[in-house]
Amino acid sequence: KAFLKAFADACASPIAAFVVIPDGTYQIGVVNVKGPCKAPVEIQLQGILKAPVNTPGDAWFTFGYIDHFSITGCGTFDGMGFSYYRSYTALSSVSYNPRAQNIRFNYITNGKVEGITSKDSKQFHINVLGCKNLIFCKMTIIAPADSPNTDGIHIGRSSDIQVLDTKIATGDDCISIGDGLQHLTVERVTCGPGHGISVGSLGRYPNEAPVQGIWVRQCTFKGTDNGVRIKSWPDMEPCEVSDVHFDDITMDNVCNPIIIDQVYCPSNECKSKVIYVT
Repeated sequence: KAFLKAFADACASPIAAFVVIPDGTYQIGVVNVKGPCKAPVEIQLQGILKAPVNTPGDAWFTFGYIDHFSITGCGTFDGMGFSYYRSYTALSSVSYNPRAQNIRFNYITNGKVEGITSKDSKQFHINVLGCKNLIFCKMTIIAPADSPNTDGIHIGRSSDIQVLDTKIATGDDCISIGDGLQHLTVERVTCGPGHGISVGSLGRYPNEAPVQGIWVRQCTFKGTDNGVRIKSWPDMEPCEVSDVHFDDITMDNVCNPIIIDQVYCPSNECKSKVIYVT
């Protein structure tokens, strides 16, 4: 309640406003805030925020429909995912929604996320949807190597996104790219452990929008399953990926440094007739 009140006051301010979370450790429930705001808003996070063990819904923090929005500082979003990882590994039931992501950004324009840490999310650490001109820089995203579906940053149906000078170590894709993404720049990112940087998977659902304009430069992959990957489902719905560039990439102990997989089908979820062309 304290955070929601402070954010509401900042959003209503006619001049640029700051919400400051000082050094310390804070237990905080589900947060869902929406704009528009009257002026730019910045959250300055210095402390550690801890999620409920039983996080309801699909996300812990959701920020939506805000122009000129920033999160800065050296603080941490701790998703408290360890109980879920153990339960998932043991194939036992869990008493809370396993799909709770740490942070969702929905339809944010002209935004920046700098310096913070996302730790032990129960699912994706950061999910970006419908955003434009959003920068992630100097971040740390971390979860155990065996944590399930903990993509570092998932981006879809957005444009002009940058991920810079960031360290990502998770149990799934460091960065995953969904349909409808246009103009993504990834530079000086260290990835590992994890599944690498993936375009897709694509083609599973009808009416997916094209992916266009991806630049991955000066990135390092250490101990990952894959390096740079493009993946699509067999017998897929029509989709298109174009103007993709991987430049100056360092691979260290990577199983599949470069992979284009057009018969992506995890856990035998599909049955298809595969025709091999020689």
